[in-house]
Amino acid sequence: MSGFSVSRRDLLLAGGLGGLAAMTGCSDEPAGDADASMFATLKQAAPPWGQLRRNVDGTLSLPGSTPYDRARLLENPRYDWARPHAVLRVANATDVATAFKFAQDHDLRVALRSGGHSYPGWSAGGGGNTGPKALVLDCRGLSRVAVDGTRATIGAGASLAKVYDALGARGRAIAGGSCATVGIAGLTLGGGVGVLSRSMGLTCDQVVAMRVVTADGKIRTVDARHDPSLFWALRGGGGGHLGMVTAFTFATQRAPEMSSFYLRWRFSAAADLIDAWQDWAPVADTRLWSTLKLLGGRGRPEPVLQVSGTWTGPASGLDAQLAGLLRHVPAPITRTVQRQSYRALMARYAGCADIPASQCHSGPGGKIVRESFGATSHIGHKALDRDGAADLIAQVRRAQTNGLLVGGASLDALGGRVRDLDDDATAFGHRRALMTVQYYGSWDGRSGSAGVADRYVRSVREAMKPHWGLHAYVNYADPTIKSYKTAYFRGNAARLATVRKKYDPHDFFRQPQGY
Repeated sequence: MSGFSVSRRDLLLAGGLGGLAAMTGCSDEPAGDADASMFATLKQAAPPWGQLRRNVDGTLSLPGSTPYDRARLLENPRYDWARPHAVLRVANATDVATAFKFAQDHDLRVALRSGGHSYPGWSAGGGGNTGPKALVLDCRGLSRVAVDGTRATIGAGASLAKVYDALGARGRAIAGGSCATVGIAGLTLGGGVGVLSRSMGLTCDQVVAMRVVTADGKIRTVDARHDPSLFWALRGGGGGHLGMVTAFTFATQRAPEMSSFYLRWRFSAAADLIDAWQDWAPVADTRLWSTLKLLGGRGRPEPVLQVSGTWTGPASGLDAQLAGLLRHVPAPITRTVQRQSYRALMARYAGCADIPASQCHSGPGGKIVRESFGATSHIGHKALDRDGAADLIAQVRRAQTNGLLVGGASLDALGGRVRDLDDDATAFGHRRALMTVQYYGSWDGRSGSAGVADRYVRSVREAMKPHWGLHAYVNYADPTIKSYKTAYFRGNAARLATVRKKYDPHDFFRQPQGY
């Protein structure tokens, strides 16, 4: 148990609610609209938190306390204003089931949090544009990584920095993203693209089982034979809609030695590079992954134009792979290649090459600095023609003068092992796409704002719709996307709705952009 005593505030709130319920419940007259509204507001504002605290092993943080002021924060400082009803850092699956029952008994929304990277801030549970004010269930304490042979059991709140370090230390690997503080659950539930996607598949493709608490409070172990429809939906259907996953079992691979490369050009080469990269990257050897970045921003003489990536084949084979791109474009002004282990390279991608894994986070004692940003996305199912490339280049140039610290686009290659499965094999329905595309805008205290960043990235997406259509990546959720079910899930949207009706028939999980 948590060991916390019930505070005087908890007793007053619980007693006040009980007293009001007794007074209104004995009246023969129906309550007026104002009375009913007052009662609903008080009930929502004052559930008996002491009851929840006594019945969980995790830590419950309430407004007005220093722990709460830390626990409520996401990785994006733009949502630091959010004030959820409370934050429960769960210690186990039973805590989640207890919290679900408590929330249902007291008519509370819940917001589920893994790493705290929800682009729209939905895991903040703080009201306003972060979605309904909620009880946040934070699983970052569920971070154990246990390796047994070729299988790894990973707590849903484990950061990618911890996952890669723990697996790499045992000579094992999974494919995933490059951001150190992203939680494994958020990444996996939306599909999971990253620097080894083309050689190992999506992160969700490597999952063989999950432990998940559904709306009815049942703790389930789901896999291909047990609750198979739920297992299907949780691999690419996005987080927060079907239950709270507390642990994953992954089939790992032997950790490879890897070559990383970095190539940079003058921005005048952008049109030629976009054309050549699209023809090369998604159909290259499956052991090669790359990203093309076009990034403008305040104080830069011109936008940055670069291609970087990883190669898991023999070191001697990289030059031949890169030749497929370089023979079609001007010579880069910078070329760097480095050979490292999986463990070392993933730490470098995370910005933690010189930081111990134990400090590769943004919390107390950590060395990672949070950055305010706005973002949205496309998933590109076809290559841009010259007009499309010109439109993208023009949008990147706009970031030179709008006050943003960084603004632009990142094109990440798909193909390879991602295409080994059919579009309906998991809820991720973009197996045949060429790339994911992220539009990004960040700012600091000197200039820029959330409004500037949001308007910028969404205007870039709007400008590129004639070329890439409506498709988007659910892990880069954008609340302004209207036809989001088709955009995120394509033909899998109807099946997701059927699974949702089966496992959450009373609509307990009411996150924005549900299905």
